[in-house]
Amino acid sequence: MAHYQAMGSIPPKRHTQHRRPAGRGKTGELYYEELMGEEGFSSDSSLLYHRNIPSTIAGAREWTIGDLSTTPNHPLKPRHLKLHDLFDAKDVKNTDVVTGRRLVLGNGDVRISYVVAGAPSPWYRNGIGDEVVYVERGKARVETVFGAFDVAEGDYLVIPRATTHRWIPKRSSKDPLRAYCIEGNSHIAPPKRYLSKYGQLLEHAPYCERDLRPPTGPLLAEDVGAKATDASEVYIKHRGNGPSGIVGTIHELPFHPLDVVGWDGCLYPYAFNVRDFEPITGRVHQPPPVHQVFEGWNFVICNFVPRKVDYHPLSIPVPYYHSNVDSDEIMFYVDGDYEARKGSGIGKGSISVHPGGHAHGPQPGASEASIGVQYFDELAVMVDTFRPLELGEGGRAVDDGKYAASWLKGSGAADGSDSSIG
Repeated sequence: MAHYQAMGSIPPKRHTQHRRPAGRGKTGELYYEELMGEEGFSSDSSLLYHRNIPSTIAGAREWTIGDLSTTPNHPLKPRHLKLHDLFDAKDVKNTDVVTGRRLVLGNGDVRISYVVAGAPSPWYRNGIGDEVVYVERGKARVETVFGAFDVAEGDYLVIPRATTHRWIPKRSSKDPLRAYCIEGNSHIAPPKRYLSKYGQLLEHAPYCERDLRPPTGPLLAEDVGAKATDASEVYIKHRGNGPSGIVGTIHELPFHPLDVVGWDGCLYPYAFNVRDFEPITGRVHQPPPVHQVFEGWNFVICNFVPRKVDYHPLSIPVPYYHSNVDSDEIMFYVDGDYEARKGSGIGKGSISVHPGGHAHGPQPGASEASIGVQYFDELAVMVDTFRPLELGEGGRAVDDGKYAASWLKGSGAADGSDSSIG
């Protein structure tokens, strides 16, 4: 994110001496400078100043990541996955956002996982790509080497590749922490069409820099009740030669990970709440790209928020039937009354999988019923991928098996119930 920030103690000039405080007449030891940069240091970067040598490892061992196997969507058909059936309430208190994720869908570009967590996560960094974590429900504190965030319902947290951090659910929340995790094999950023050639969000973008929350900090070990010398472990997800191409390692450190006294640059985690997204509307139905919020390599992320709908006198507010011939469309239904899916069995916590090669659109009767509607009270997160997605173990476990038949006239709801999620 090319929006410069500076935090904590940094020297006036980069790559020059920056020393720790020392007694009168004494010279303190140097802080250790780390340049964290993208695309071979030819894109965004930040400079972090550490108390300890960031390369230090006291030991390393394997981390066995959960089941990342995938199964092709073959024979090709649309699917309804019920994410709220993935976790039992009794298991939540011992589940964390990092190790408890269950893979729902994935391909070589992106993986979509879901977790309901009540326990603090280990320190973690993703060495494969950026992550976008959407907080469906609950609250958490997220501590990173750049600083901390307090996140809650509706927050996206964008975490750059190799950022060491941990998730701590807040027990004061009435809801457990429900997180929808989108892991790229690339960087994830605002769409290029929203940005000037220098990286500023333009006037036509549905959000701006004022809506983005940088971390608060800097955050050091003593700020979280620890000692700077506390030994620690960092769980690392990285590339390897396993069946999924993804393996895990645990690095043992002889000090606490929170040792950054200051940093500056344009590469850092940030939060964005979906309520700050300003929807783009029109007299007739607008295409999905107007809902886009982020993009990665071979995938995009969109959100559908409460909004005024089409106001042409003859408009049909729900979507037309469409064949997105280049992508799979994955819609995560978070809140509201999703007009186009009435009669399908879909509700809060559902995912619809509409694969490329299959025309999809509103359920029978939804188009006629939407005429005259002026406002949609709906909230959903959509991921479109330009390579086919396969079903992960989590997706296979909660596939309702009925959704493909929900467009048959006279069939009623796929599960015999009203699908309104209001």
